[in-house]
Amino acid sequence: MRRILFVLLALASAILPNLAHAWWQPDWAYRKPLTLDAGPQGAALGGDAGRVSVLLRLHTGNFSFEGVNENGNDLRFIAGDDKTVLSYQIEQFDPLLGIALVWVDVPALPAAAPQQVWMYYGNPKAPPASNGQRTFDADTTLVYHFAEANAAPRDSTAYGNNGQTAIVTAEGSVIGRGARFGNAPLMLPASPSLSVAAGGAFTFSAWVRPDQLGAAQAVYVRRNGAEHLAIGVDNGVPFVEVNGRRSNPGQPIQAGQWSHLAVKADAQNVALYVNGRPSASLAAALPALNTAAAIGGDVAGGNLAPFAGAMDEVRLSKIARTDVQLLADAVSQGGQSRLVNYGPDEQQAGKSHFGFILAAMPVDAWVVVVLLGLMMSISWAIMIGKGRSYGATSRANGVFMEHFRETAGASLDVLARNNKVPESVRAQSSLWRLYEVAIEEMRRRHDRGYDLNAVSDATISAIRAAMDGVMVRENERMAKRMVWLSTTIEGAPYVGLFGTVIGIMLVFVVAAMAGAVDINSVAPGMAAALLCTAAGLGVAIPALFGYNWLASRSDAIAADMAVFVDEFATRLAEEQGEGRQLRPAMRA
Repeated sequence: MRRILFVLLALASAILPNLAHAWWQPDWAYRKPLTLDAGPQGAALGGDAGRVSVLLRLHTGNFSFEGVNENGNDLRFIAGDDKTVLSYQIEQFDPLLGIALVWVDVPALPAAAPQQVWMYYGNPKAPPASNGQRTFDADTTLVYHFAEANAAPRDSTAYGNNGQTAIVTAEGSVIGRGARFGNAPLMLPASPSLSVAAGGAFTFSAWVRPDQLGAAQAVYVRRNGAEHLAIGVDNGVPFVEVNGRRSNPGQPIQAGQWSHLAVKADAQNVALYVNGRPSASLAAALPALNTAAAIGGDVAGGNLAPFAGAMDEVRLSKIARTDVQLLADAVSQGGQSRLVNYGPDEQQAGKSHFGFILAAMPVDAWVVVVLLGLMMSISWAIMIGKGRSYGATSRANGVFMEHFRETAGASLDVLARNNKVPESVRAQSSLWRLYEVAIEEMRRRHDRGYDLNAVSDATISAIRAAMDGVMVRENERMAKRMVWLSTTIEGAPYVGLFGTVIGIMLVFVVAAMAGAVDINSVAPGMAAALLCTAAGLGVAIPALFGYNWLASRSDAIAADMAVFVDEFATRLAEEQGEGRQLRPAMRA
């Protein structure tokens, strides 16, 4: 019985981890783990935020965009149990630029421990599932992402509170596109879902970036006769005003910098938050408001100045959000967010670490790698071809020298006359070509009537010069295409370094544009960029070794030719030179 229990426990221990990491659906080829950490090591929210729409900033530093549909239709977000499907909305998805902004509805965001969410992709047949109406809770009555260019903004919630006037688009805001203000305000509809009862609950939040600080600039204004609610910035100090009563000065904001402003109201108090932290409060209750509201300026009849700057991610709620929820919005939406950690992509069939690096490589890195691949192919072809050519030449020279030394004491042209040297040796031996030109020079002089039994020093020098000319041409032939190897040795590392520099530049630019600069967002792109340098060294190092080896073999062949020229000239002078005829007379 104990053995059976032990076996069952062993099987359970082996199966349960696999079940915990089971694949959600087999039609999706890839997935990426996302870790949401609201604790001290992450976003440091200080409490449970409850239901939150979390912003995911995908870029080439944390996502390769390889295998995903061009419009992101196959994205799916699954809870840590690998069963619960989470709603999401795509604000921007551009695989060519390598940027995507996705809002994911997280049902609970506890601070006690990190939780995991899986992002699945890689299903070309998947229908679109992006839906803002399900991504934001029913208490959120208006959400403007300002993703529409120079048009009236569309409400992402189910209430359909679309903007009534067109806005001027501000590119490169804190979250994708934003809206630029300075003249006419953006008017909101006077819909029942946006109405506020006397003493009712209310929450407003937005990212603002003033271009210049001025007096009493309106961010959000709603008036109902003499009663009103106004949120604005007075010379850099945010304020909230209810029926003429304004909050005390709190934390200021800076011109040219993005700041998160939020105002929440309950039956007794109106509180102002800057970057998720309490800044000022006003002991007052909201009046009944059911008229049209204005963003970025005052409504007709008001006395507040237009807001001069840009805004992004405007939200309204019919409840008073908790302090932790407002902090979660400010922290998770900002460019320095530490709420989300992006893990490595996984594939059903498995993928190596090197495969992840390749998957993270942008187009420019692939161009560099392909160029280095061509350089490597050419250099290896040259090294292999030169190695075989030098080997054949060395062997043929060895065979020729054996035949040449066997003819010692005989006429120098005996090898040319008896055809004892094989044809293959004649075709491959550089020494044969030196010998052949020397014999040809001797024949020419014989045909002109020269006495080859008494060759003069001038004739020997002329024959030697002809052999030297052939030797120079043989050296040039051996050095042919060797310059490509030296160019590869010196140039490949620089080409790889160029790809690395460009890759690192793009990593930081994309990370800055996406607003994420953590190690998880830049590490894959940095690794892919450094792969270019590794590829350059991988091309240059074998070329260096091959070049040195071929140069040594070329020098050996050149030395053999120089020695042969000296040996041939010496034999010619000794056996057929004028000195040979003078020796008997000198003895007499």
